Amino acid sequence: MDLTVVAYVAYLLISVTLTVWVARTLSQNGRVFLSDVLQGNEKLADAVNHLLVVGFYLVNLGFVALYLKNSDGVADARELVEAISVKVGVVLLVLGVMHLGNVYVLNKFRRRGIMEREQRPPVPPQGWTATADKSVGPFGTPATGV
Repeated sequence: MDLTVVAYVAYLLISVTLTVWVARTLSQNGRVFLSDVLQGNEKLADAVNHLLVVGFYLVNLGFVALYLKNSDGVADARELVEAISVKVGVVLLVLGVMHLGNVYVLNKFRRRGIMEREQRPPVPPQGWTATADKSVGPFGTPATGV
């Protein structure tokens, strides 16, 4: 078997395994964060969590597939390890950037939700102020019974 094919198989096994592990970890631990961002709406948090996981898989597995090709052949064991380490390292960087991007966007939503919750509602009117002219009622209407 050609060492380039061995490099492809090892790269795919490692990258797909890492992608699945990261997606599951983020999904399980991110649910609480999403629930807070979405102000306790558990059903919506689960739906958004599922959509984020699907998008995460599509982007990362698509990148793994596109990055599979090795323009140089692999001649020996040293080149095999180097090719796999470079490819897996790039996949890990992409996974990290995707994770940080998701956290950044969700944190923006969370901060906006916190600010909206902390705003006080306007104070309702407690009465009318007296007018100097007794012939004029509220809103400039003629006063009755004068």
